[in-house]
Amino acid sequence: MFRDKVSSYTKAAVIFLGAVCLLAALATLSLDVFKWKFFLILAFAVTIAPRMSLTLPRSKFAISFSDALVFLTLLLYGGQAAVIVSLFETTANCIFLRSRGFRFGRLMIPTNISLNIVATTITYFLWTLIQNSLLGPTDITRTQHLITALGILALIQFLGSSLLAAAFQSLKDGSNPWETWKRDCFTSSMTQIVGAGIAGLVYKLINFGDIVTAAIASIALAIAFVNYRQSIAEINRAIENVEEAERQKAEAERGRRREAEKYAQELASSLEKEARANDALRRSEKDLQFAALHDSLTGLANRKKLNEILHGLIQNYKDDPSTNFQVLFLDIRSFKNINDTLGHTIGDKVLSIAAKRFTRIVNPEDTVARIGGDEFAIILRNLATAGKAQKVARKIHRSITQPFSLSGNKISIDVNIGIAPCDAEYETPEEILRDADIAMHYAKERNDGPAVFTKELRHRFLERVRFEMDLRHAIERNEFAMSYQPIVSLSDGRLVGFEALLRWNHSELGLIPPSKFIPIAESSDLIQPITVWILQETTRQIAEWQQISPDYRNLVVSVNISGKHLSNDNLVDEVEAALDASGIDPATLKLEITESSAMENAERTINLLKRLKAIGVRLSIDDFGTGYSSLSYLHRLPFDTLKIDRSFVKNVGEHGENSGILQTIISLAKNLKMRVVAEGIETEAQLAVLQNLGCDYGQGYLLAKPKGRDETERRLYQHPIWLPSDRVTEIRSIGREHVVEDLPVF
Repeated sequence: MFRDKVSSYTKAAVIFLGAVCLLAALATLSLDVFKWKFFLILAFAVTIAPRMSLTLPRSKFAISFSDALVFLTLLLYGGQAAVIVSLFETTANCIFLRSRGFRFGRLMIPTNISLNIVATTITYFLWTLIQNSLLGPTDITRTQHLITALGILALIQFLGSSLLAAAFQSLKDGSNPWETWKRDCFTSSMTQIVGAGIAGLVYKLINFGDIVTAAIASIALAIAFVNYRQSIAEINRAIENVEEAERQKAEAERGRRREAEKYAQELASSLEKEARANDALRRSEKDLQFAALHDSLTGLANRKKLNEILHGLIQNYKDDPSTNFQVLFLDIRSFKNINDTLGHTIGDKVLSIAAKRFTRIVNPEDTVARIGGDEFAIILRNLATAGKAQKVARKIHRSITQPFSLSGNKISIDVNIGIAPCDAEYETPEEILRDADIAMHYAKERNDGPAVFTKELRHRFLERVRFEMDLRHAIERNEFAMSYQPIVSLSDGRLVGFEALLRWNHSELGLIPPSKFIPIAESSDLIQPITVWILQETTRQIAEWQQISPDYRNLVVSVNISGKHLSNDNLVDEVEAALDASGIDPATLKLEITESSAMENAERTINLLKRLKAIGVRLSIDDFGTGYSSLSYLHRLPFDTLKIDRSFVKNVGEHGENSGILQTIISLAKNLKMRVVAEGIETEAQLAVLQNLGCDYGQGYLLAKPKGRDETERRLYQHPIWLPSDRVTEIRSIGREHVVEDLPVF
């Protein structure tokens, strides 16, 4: 930008100076100059001289032999006329060169014209100064004076024009003036020398008027010009050929360079793509490795990663027993309810929150892992005793049970935690995780905080596992049998029915108590097929016993229904199938449902019991008083009988102490139009209290113990007295005045 401004200012200055010189020449020009010879010179300068211009090889400048016209005019008509000829000659020459394709920059034509005008003015001024001060009066018609004058003019013209051109070019492009003069301007000296010679020759011809000499001189000059022009042309062609070869070479080099650059770019692109692919592959490998060893939902270590860590810890412990560690097995309690009620999306968020809480509690060197579903494991390092692990487990329990809000839902969760301390007996991670899982299940059963594994727990667990496996085949192996405990009317001592009690006679272990296998059957969902078998077996059996005697025609069999079976819609169909297969009156089948099971989902229970009631079977609420029944639901439940739990009967003393609760329960049942059955009657005092309170029916060891099918059937044929003899006598003496006739039968 700066160079452009300098160039523009320089051009303007040159043009201004040229205009000043031109105006000065016109102002001092004599009218005697305007003769036919002067106009002939002007015509030659405008028409012929431009076509005699030559472009200097490898130069931005073009030279002409118009200096001969300027020198000739200066000799004939003075400096002012020479300035006018310079104006016309330079203008015509620039126009001709532009028409031939020579490119001029902005303001270059007026600048070139001004430069020649200034150079001619300087030449005339210096010649006049030299002539007046050094040479004195000269007669240029004399050859020696003419040669001197033309030599001085040529030198002055050359120096003036070339120096001005070099200075202008250096200002334009910032090049070195001396280098520019040597490279581009020095060769123009031939123009001034030849021009001076031609001017002198023409001047002599004009003065002497010898036509022959003029012709010979013209021919000689023409030959010289043609030769010179041909030489210049050859030089230009040679230069052009060299430049063309250079261009072709350069183009070839550029082509090869472009190809090389293209290949280099392609190679670089390929390398870059390969590098990106390698980076992506490495990231993918890392992601795959991370995914292979971590849980995708919580980001915790998974079972595989946990096993790797445990394997190393077990080996370290064998080598150095001081490297203690404890394994915690955690299970989120009732997590299935969250998924079922709030959806799996909320369930996943709950698992993530639980994982974060676990991680915040433990130390950085400890490991938290999700091993599947709602189960987690934690490795606590550098803990010497299980007691310290229990403290950490209780801290985890307190943290995890803190309620939180999620998507507008207030959520509280709880965990079961089992602890397995490190031990030299462990060989594999699976073994210690198994024992921690056993401890967790024990904690779940006990519902009393974290539990520490012991070998006794393992024995119980293995026993439980075996029982569960064997229970699946107990029916097909005919290992199940039914025992029947009589239910007796406390008002008259008659037999009204039996409660069916399941017994399992294991083929190897013998008789197994119901308290051991019933909970296992319920937790493993085996209770439903077992209950179906009980229904079929007991209804068939009661059908046979009802045929023994007319007194037994209305015998009722009571079958316990578990809470899990109560939630199964197939229960109604299974009861109907048992009734159809046995052919008994539906009213002689009673289904006993525990109070807690009935209240777990009261609305669903009401609907199901109504469907069962529609079949005609009787319904009994079992173990009443041990749950938390709501009276608003209890009066809506279509029960026929209320069974008092044995714990209330047991607490009744010899003289009727602690009978207040019994009285309340019996009064409640009467108000709800239900019959009352008391179980667990073991003493005559208990029997007497129940009879005095108006209890309808009873069962217990005082009346009869549960017996197998065959022994029960033998007693039926014997028609025994079911109440103690003294109680029968008392009842007979009292009569039937206390019997409530408007209540439904058993």
